[in-house]
Amino acid sequence: MRREELALLAGLSTDYYQRMEQGREVRPSDDVLDALAGALGLDDEERRHLFTLARAARRPVPARVDRGPERVPDSTRRLLRVMDTPAVVLGRHLDLLDRNPMAEALLGSPDACPPDRLNMLLLMFDSTLTGERSCPDWERQALDYIGMMRAAVATDPTHPRATAIVGELSIRSAEFRRPWARHDVRASVSGTKTFRVPEVGDIVLDWDTYPLPGRPGPVMLVFTAEPGSADADRLRLLASLHATRSALADKRSS
Repeated sequence: MRREELALLAGLSTDYYQRMEQGREVRPSDDVLDALAGALGLDDEERRHLFTLARAARRPVPARVDRGPERVPDSTRRLLRVMDTPAVVLGRHLDLLDRNPMAEALLGSPDACPPDRLNMLLLMFDSTLTGERSCPDWERQALDYIGMMRAAVATDPTHPRATAIVGELSIRSAEFRRPWARHDVRASVSGTKTFRVPEVGDIVLDWDTYPLPGRPGPVMLVFTAEPGSADADRLRLLASLHATRSALADKRSS
């Protein structure tokens, strides 16, 4: 649509819409935002994202946002260790804060990766990880992570970690630039992912996210298989192989 057409559909003057579009000290009301959302055909998630961005811009003084180091509570670390299914803890910008042995068996050990590179988006668009990219639902998973990052950016657009990750990927990855430029917003809280594991074959797992304390706080990402399924059998076999390798490694180092 042309600017004039959108303004007409939203019941606004073209001049007002143009000033708002150009960011010339215009703070639209909720009624104006609602009219724009309707004219643009936004879904519920996109509408919430629009209101989040607009309300942040209205604040006369920027809200204080905690930018300190993200920490995983000891109780959460204990919970991870007793879970018999793969689980990781992700920070607000998808940094990998912790994982359990089952997750390490499924995703591989991150020990060789520098701490600042342990980020799900950076790993997802790492061109050296050809095994990850060979998974049939790689693009869908990438869009889920991009949606999660965009939601995080909306709460604190100038956070240095978000700026660093998005800036780096925008420069070096056309695969990231294209979907990021679409400005898609999605509530990525659950889904299904196929893992291509050479030792046991493909494993299809459901994943869900569980918020942890904090504003904003990290989330626990948990992968599960349908009980009694072939995927559950493959997951148990993978865990057994990982435990055996870890025990042999510990024996050699002792």
